[in-house]
Amino acid sequence: MTEFRSVTAETGLPEGEAFAVHGPADVAAACAAAEAAFDIYRATDRESRAAFLERIAEEIEATGDELIVAAMRESGLPRARLEGERGRTVGQLRLFGAVVRAGHWQGLRIDPALPDRQPLPRPDLRLRMVPLGPVAVFGASNFPLAFSTAGGDTASALAAGCPVVVKGHPAHPQTGALVAAAIGRAVRACGLPEGTFSHLVGPGNELGAALVQDPRIAAVGFTGSRAGGLALVKLAQAREVPIPVYAEMSSINPVLLLPEALKARGEALGAAFVGSLTMGAGQFCTNPGLVLAIEGEGLDAFTAAAASGIAAAEAQTMLTTGICAAYGKGTEALRNAAAVETLARGKDGNGSTRGQAALFQTSAAAFLADRALGHEVFGAASLIVRCADETELRAVLSTLEGQLTATLHMDDADTALAARLLPLLERKAGRILANGWPTGVEVCHAMVHGGPFPATSDSRTTSVGSLAIDRFLRPVSYQNLAPALLPAELRDEARGDGVPRLVDGTLSIA
Repeated sequence: MTEFRSVTAETGLPEGEAFAVHGPADVAAACAAAEAAFDIYRATDRESRAAFLERIAEEIEATGDELIVAAMRESGLPRARLEGERGRTVGQLRLFGAVVRAGHWQGLRIDPALPDRQPLPRPDLRLRMVPLGPVAVFGASNFPLAFSTAGGDTASALAAGCPVVVKGHPAHPQTGALVAAAIGRAVRACGLPEGTFSHLVGPGNELGAALVQDPRIAAVGFTGSRAGGLALVKLAQAREVPIPVYAEMSSINPVLLLPEALKARGEALGAAFVGSLTMGAGQFCTNPGLVLAIEGEGLDAFTAAAASGIAAAEAQTMLTTGICAAYGKGTEALRNAAAVETLARGKDGNGSTRGQAALFQTSAAAFLADRALGHEVFGAASLIVRCADETELRAVLSTLEGQLTATLHMDDADTALAARLLPLLERKAGRILANGWPTGVEVCHAMVHGGPFPATSDSRTTSVGSLAIDRFLRPVSYQNLAPALLPAELRDEARGDGVPRLVDGTLSIA
């Protein structure tokens, strides 16, 4: 195949622009350009790098409505959602511009020499974080802007000083091409090497495999399926020089409905749950795919309201025919599982990309007996697990895989129970929230969008928020180097620039 066509999500048919398929030679050229750009780009000062990130945001905004229209056609997502996602995308870039300027990410540490220390003197030691090298980023299907070509992985890698080679998602090549062109304009406007950013496209797995295996790539950022993420991890670990893969892969995001909250507002919680579950056809990595609660009238009220809301839900266009087919298989498996009851199905839709919402329930005993019930179904489907008591609730939680989120709906009278559950939830999830819904990830300094395996391949990291920059940095210590050889920010005269430093164990900003 030498080219492939952009597909319209609503019809599942190739109706858009044709794109050339990049091959091994293109991968090698992009990686060679990134390697050539690395030492130049990593040496940019904080102001220049921050200005570059902000220029990307400006160029994306300047693309205007053409970008939104392309994303609507290729993803099936509505205008308001995509305009909000564009705002999040440029907001991420500007956040990382501010992060770069602040300089905290450099992790500066200085332990001055102690020549008179007994029994041995201490050498002069100074440390900073440096960029890993060129980063491969895989665009995500469900967020064609905020998690794709100029998404959080790209923004954080560029902020760290790493050139980026993006493997665009084949479900939205026109959208990706428009964003890539905006980044290219920013590269040229800021006088940076061409290899600072590259964009490759193609419909198969060969392109991504070649990219991960290229010896010039130093790290990988990925958002997608567990199978895809694990395949990349395997390729990266089999290299002569293994590299980290930061993959966000799979999560069913348990929602715990605690007893007093259910008594007080079970019906209202059921209605609100449906809104979260069906948002964006359920195609969020933080979608509430599992509900855990203790038996009682409050749970009955929640279930009735949720089932009513699901039955009234319109079928929605899903991102691709493949995603819709996988969703159909997942819901069918739940419908046919022993001891699982189908509570409601949404309105049926015509076509190969229309997803029908679904709600199921089972007992804790049945859930514990069948691990397949805990598998992710990517779409607007959820399973309610009815627990007899706290013991069963804890047993179900204990068997869950790692999650991106865990949600507690609780009243003041539930505080003691929540406190007992919290240590277990901390072991299972990267973000714990109370009296809200997981479908919404704030881009800020305190956010964690990550979690224990298989939510992510590295539970120590996040793909959203300012801490995402840490994935693409490593520490270097300088011992007894002459001042002229030290990086500028580690020299004594640099102190007072407002960047925090740990000096002899004491945090210093002045």
